[in-house]
Amino acid sequence: MNEKVRRLKGKLIVSCQALANEPLHSSFIMGRMAAAAKEGGAKGIRANSVEDIAEIQRVVDLPVIGIIKRDIENCDVYITPTMKEVDQLMNLKPEIIAMDATESLRPGGMRIDEFYKEVRRKYPHQLLMADCSTEEEALHADRLGFDFIGTTLVGYTRQSRGVKIEKDDFALIRRIIAGVRHPVIAEGNINTPQKARRVIQLGAFSVVVGSIITRPQLITRTFAEALEEIDEDALEKERDTV
Repeated sequence: MNEKVRRLKGKLIVSCQALANEPLHSSFIMGRMAAAAKEGGAKGIRANSVEDIAEIQRVVDLPVIGIIKRDIENCDVYITPTMKEVDQLMNLKPEIIAMDATESLRPGGMRIDEFYKEVRRKYPHQLLMADCSTEEEALHADRLGFDFIGTTLVGYTRQSRGVKIEKDDFALIRRIIAGVRHPVIAEGNINTPQKARRVIQLGAFSVVVGSIITRPQLITRTFAEALEEIDEDALEKERDTV
């Protein structure tokens, strides 16, 4: 682990991503988003696609967790699913490359064990992060030798459907931290400063926060829905008593 990555310990990583169907989809905008995140105190960036990562690297000198999301027919794995995406990322040399490390099969029926070994043989010195969705997957990724274990996909896979990462004071993260030897990067629905601080207190190496910072359409929706839930009749009665 180089010094640049070591400085992520105990710090915030901001996920600057916007998919093709989202209003902020633009490499230029993601670069500006990364600059804003740095100005706000972020010490690292997680980013998707060659174009976005290249722009972010041009704009800010922060360590990058690089991924490429790719939808493949009849395949549940979409985060850096094949060697093609790894090769594309290696042209940019992000400090860390993250990939799906769940039990789901890759194209051709490849399991994470085989894919990890293939990537490690080709790029032995590249830092790799395992995006996991269950405790079992995290422990398995740790045994394989991933440099970082992430909770990125908790609640987003068939095997983790309905799981809440923050349940029982982040019990899942606490169990993973206790069971692995590699650093854990907490990620997934950590949407308040208090939650981010808590996972670091529990022993996470660093924390990734995304949508609540970088997806204004989702942030706006929480405010709009809160107003829609107001009971107008009850509100009128309350006004009458004032």
